[in-house]
Amino acid sequence: MNITRIGTLSAAYLLHRRDFSNSSLLVECFTERQGRFPAIVKGVKGRGKSASGLLQPFIPLQVEWSGRGEIKSLTHYEADGRVLQLTGQALFCGFYVNELLMRLLQRNDPHEKLFHLYQQLLGRLAGSGVDEVALRYFELDMLNELGYGIDLSVESQQGDLIVAEKWYQFVQESGLIACSRDSLHATSGRALLSLNLRTLGEPGELREIRNFLRSVLGFYIGDKPLKSRELFRSAYRDPYT
Repeated sequence: MNITRIGTLSAAYLLHRRDFSNSSLLVECFTERQGRFPAIVKGVKGRGKSASGLLQPFIPLQVEWSGRGEIKSLTHYEADGRVLQLTGQALFCGFYVNELLMRLLQRNDPHEKLFHLYQQLLGRLAGSGVDEVALRYFELDMLNELGYGIDLSVESQQGDLIVAEKWYQFVQESGLIACSRDSLHATSGRALLSLNLRTLGEPGELREIRNFLRSVLGFYIGDKPLKSRELFRSAYRDPYT
C-alpha cells in the first residue's frame, strides 16, 4: 500500500475527537485539500493543556499529516488565525453541522467550496450567534456540493414551474412533486421559492424550510438519530435543527 505524505500545511477543522490511548487522540479532520479523514495525534495528552487545547472542534488550524492506510498520523498542527468561540445555541448548531458532515462526507473526498462555506458559517455563529437563515442556506449548499442538489424551480413529474400557492413534497431520486397541503412533509411553493431565491426571513417560511430540509437530509443520513439534535431539543424549547 502506498504511503501518503503531505509536505505542506493545509487549512483544517476537527469535526470530532476522542481518546485513543493514555496519551493520544483520535481526531476526525475536515481539511481544505484532502476532505475528511481520521488521524491519530500521538502523545498529545502528556504535553499539557496547551498542546491538546487547539485540538478542539471549531478552531481553525493548519495541519500536516502522513501515514499508511485510512487512518493518518497528524504530524504537525498550529492555530490558523483567531480562535472561534461558540456559545449557547450557536455551539449546539456547530455540533449539529459537524455531525452532518461526519454522516454525509465520504472520506478522502475533497470539497474545497464546502470547506469555505463551513468556515463562513462558523464565523457567523461565533460573531453573531444563531443565524437560522444562514444555517438553512448552508444545508442547501452542502446538499448541492455533495451531489444531492434539488431543483427548487420546477416540479419533477410534469416539469411545471413551482407555484407559490401550491404544495410540494420531496421524493428521493425524483425531486419535488405536487401534493396536497395535508400530505406528509408538504411544503408551500412560496417557501420553496424563497429558499431558491435566498430571500428567506419570514418565520413561517423558515419553519417550513427547516422541516423540508430535515426530511431531505433524512434520506441521506439514514434512520439513526442525530445526537446533536437530541441534545439541542433537551436544552432548548425551539431548536434550530
